[in-house]
Amino acid sequence: MILRFVILCALFLFIEFYSYQAFRTLIKLRWVLVSYQIISVLLLIFIIYSFTQFDRSVGQTRQTMFTMGLMLLVYVPKIVITLVLLGEDIFRLGAGILNYFMYNAPRGEIMPDRRKFISQIALGLAAVPFLSLIYGIFEGKYNFKVIKQTVFFPDLPDAFDGFKITQISDVHSGSFDNPDKISYAIDLINEQEADMILFTGDIVNTHAKEMNPWLETFNRIKNYKYGKFSVLGNHDYGEYVTWPSEKEKDENFEAIKNLYGQIGFKLLLNEHTYIQKGDDKIALIGVENWGQNFKKAGDLNKASQNVHQDDFKVLMSHDPSHWEYEIKNHPKNFHLTLAGHTHGMQFGIEIPGYFKWSLAQYIYKQWAGLYENVGRYVYVNRGFGFHAYPGRVGIMPEITVIELKKGNNVA
Repeated sequence: MILRFVILCALFLFIEFYSYQAFRTLIKLRWVLVSYQIISVLLLIFIIYSFTQFDRSVGQTRQTMFTMGLMLLVYVPKIVITLVLLGEDIFRLGAGILNYFMYNAPRGEIMPDRRKFISQIALGLAAVPFLSLIYGIFEGKYNFKVIKQTVFFPDLPDAFDGFKITQISDVHSGSFDNPDKISYAIDLINEQEADMILFTGDIVNTHAKEMNPWLETFNRIKNYKYGKFSVLGNHDYGEYVTWPSEKEKDENFEAIKNLYGQIGFKLLLNEHTYIQKGDDKIALIGVENWGQNFKKAGDLNKASQNVHQDDFKVLMSHDPSHWEYEIKNHPKNFHLTLAGHTHGMQFGIEIPGYFKWSLAQYIYKQWAGLYENVGRYVYVNRGFGFHAYPGRVGIMPEITVIELKKGNNVA
């Protein structure tokens, strides 16, 4: 633990050293440089102190989210500066070696001076994540987007051709701080013309009481002709804090499961139901959380027991790694899986239809949007809320409307 702390402090100091070089190259006023150093030291002390005060019996709080946001706001731009100036130093070192061995330059002239325009470039590049992170904190986290997706299946029952499903995921109600914005998002949900709504987990960060201020708001989600269903996410098990007793943990878990019912959703716990429309039906299956690096409470076989292989199936599973490791090649042929969990890391770049990037893609093969494997699909919702970093940059909060269509076209 001490070694990790020392390494972390050394990394922070390394970043601070290079960031200061950029400012020193451009700014010559001593009082400005001294002020920069003092502010940087105070911010570093505050960030380290705040993280040392994290209480595992409480979990995430507004203070920890503020600290996370501040750390990213301060150090992501400085990391950009460090990378640019480190690249310049590698060039300067190479030029110095060349000057010494090939041109016999005097010792004082071996290393070229740091170039002003490189520092200007570094600061210009650093301004991009700095301004983006500010936008993400104050605007991006509530910049709700409705994403509509059509998925084609040749064996979709005729009565369900054109059937629409609204999906929400990862509410994380304990992070909310703006009732008007959440009310607006509920209005957006209600404006969508859909036959059914599915909620794929993480109603809270940890504690059931986080949802209490928002119960009335979420109860405004309209009734749907074919129902409102949900499953649990990894945060719903309350496993990211230290509990005084197993009894209190269990009571919190029961309270969280009850929350879904309190906002009108039927919670599916490794079970299934059939949605009947006319003479046709589809199987709706809900598993508990199953994640490759998270809790594995989901039991796919139990949830789909007595579901026939030729039934059309919609599966709710919070973590998309479940699709990758168990679902996509399962002999029962789960046609469409709806997941969430990744949030797209709440940070990335998306140009719809052309480009999509996030750090999430280095952890999850399926992290945002629609993916296909031999005619079986998974849709990963980018999340309704936010967690840890109190903002969103590039990967916006999402309300999904999926239309099922009969046909052979690939969506």
